[in-house]
Amino acid sequence: MLLIAGTMPIENLPLTIGKVSLEGDFLVVNNQRMPRTQGTGAMINAALTVTNFLKIESPHALVVGDIGDGKGSREMYQYLIDNIAEICPKVLTLHYCLPIMGLTKKLCQSVAKCAKRPIMIADAGAMYAAVAVGLSREFDIFTPDPSEMSYLADPNASHPAYIRRHLFGVDATQTPQLVASAYQNNRAPRYLMVKGRIDYIVRDGNVVATITEPCIPQLEPIGGTGDTITGLVSGLVYGGFEPDKAAIIAAKTNRLAGQLAKPTPATKVKEIIDYFPQVFEQTIKS
Repeated sequence: MLLIAGTMPIENLPLTIGKVSLEGDFLVVNNQRMPRTQGTGAMINAALTVTNFLKIESPHALVVGDIGDGKGSREMYQYLIDNIAEICPKVLTLHYCLPIMGLTKKLCQSVAKCAKRPIMIADAGAMYAAVAVGLSREFDIFTPDPSEMSYLADPNASHPAYIRRHLFGVDATQTPQLVASAYQNNRAPRYLMVKGRIDYIVRDGNVVATITEPCIPQLEPIGGTGDTITGLVSGLVYGGFEPDKAAIIAAKTNRLAGQLAKPTPATKVKEIIDYFPQVFEQTIKS
């Protein structure tokens, strides 16, 4: 099973778990309909395109509404803490949630009770919490952007808001230095997929690939194009690809789909995702 867990900014969305399907512009999980644009929805949608293409079981999703007060995040963490050993997924991806450090520690303790340890992927709030409590090595893959790499690289930062350098002033060419610092300070898992103008794929602290083409600057302001990377990586790893190969395919897929979509500032991420199956013929099958 591929289990993707994350919150959505929907006030009345109850804790919901189940296999994902797609109905038009909505994801459906256990009869709950939710948008497939931005955030956790875009990530789940991207993973679903991979499993459909590979003809393997669809992702399962654990989702809950959280409008910023952390209530939904706590429910999500607690459900996983109580049930992850029984669910025992092959891949567990954690995404948008309030970074609650104590519950992250308990979740990692519960994961250790699984009959077979899941492949662990984290982005966004889940990644921040894992780094802050010193449990980065409990995970297999992080998918940060260059600004988040500044957080991973800063041994004194407990949250991206508290990094020494300005969060939005990071040059993508600085990424190798930030990667080296993150590994030196034990704040990174075995694999990193650093997504940005230059995509860096890292294994054990070494940059094993960079992806720069096609360069589509218009993708930058479109919300969700980083979330799709995490979803693609999750689906590909679940489908049997090694993490570094999965990251390379994900980076190329996102860029080529963006090129086909001819994006403008009004483009929605779902319009890019809809090109993924066409692009897979080139990126997965090549």
